This record gives sequence, C-alpha cells and structure tokens, in this order.
Amino acid sequence: MRYLLLLCGDESAAEASGPEMARRCHEWAAEAERRGVRQGGTGLHPPAEAKTIRVRDGEVLLTDGPFAETKEQIGGYNVLECPDRETAVEVASRHPWAEVGTLELREILDGPPTAS
Repeated sequence: MRYLLLLCGDESAAEASGPEMARRCHEWAAEAERRGVRQGGTGLHPPAEAKTIRVRDGEVLLTDGPFAETKEQIGGYNVLECPDRETAVEVASRHPWAEVGTLELREILDGPPTAS
C-alpha cells in the first residue's frame, strides 16, 4: 500500500528548527529508504512562492501564494510503501517534523477514483 505523508506547519516552526531539523529529516529519510519503505519525497519552497491555478469558464486564474488561508501550509512530502497502515503510522511517527508540526498520512489510490 502506498501512502502520501504530508509535512505541515507554519513557517515560524520551520525557521526555528533550522539546520538541525534538516539534518534529522535527512537521517529519517535515509533510514526509511534503508528499510525499503520510502519511495521519494522532498521539501517545498515557502508558500509565498506558490501559485494557485484555477480555470473558470475557460479562463485561467492565477493567484500568488497558496489557496488555503491558514497558518499551516504543506512544507514537504514523502511517498511511503508499507504493507499496512499500522506500519505507515509507525514510520511516519518517527519523522522529526512530528515534534514541531503536523503530519498528514493518506493512502494513495491504486487506480482512477470511483464514483460513490
């Protein structure tokens, strides 16, 4: 089963955690790769550099910054391949970002979404 692990938090938490947090995150990623559960991932540029794109009535609407007007934004992601949700939660809970931000774990659909 594949999972998307989103790293969320406000920019002040990321700035306060500094290079030590970056080092710990790299160590977590290396360990998860050694275990064969991390398929990839990376950090993202700050939300202020984001562009929000919508198309309405055939017109492309481009806005600076993220769409969500909240303090917490997505700062990075990881793709995990785990045998079950319990293992994915265990792997995710070891991520250092869980100590200063929020992690969101979501199973990735194996095919096109189905109508409910």
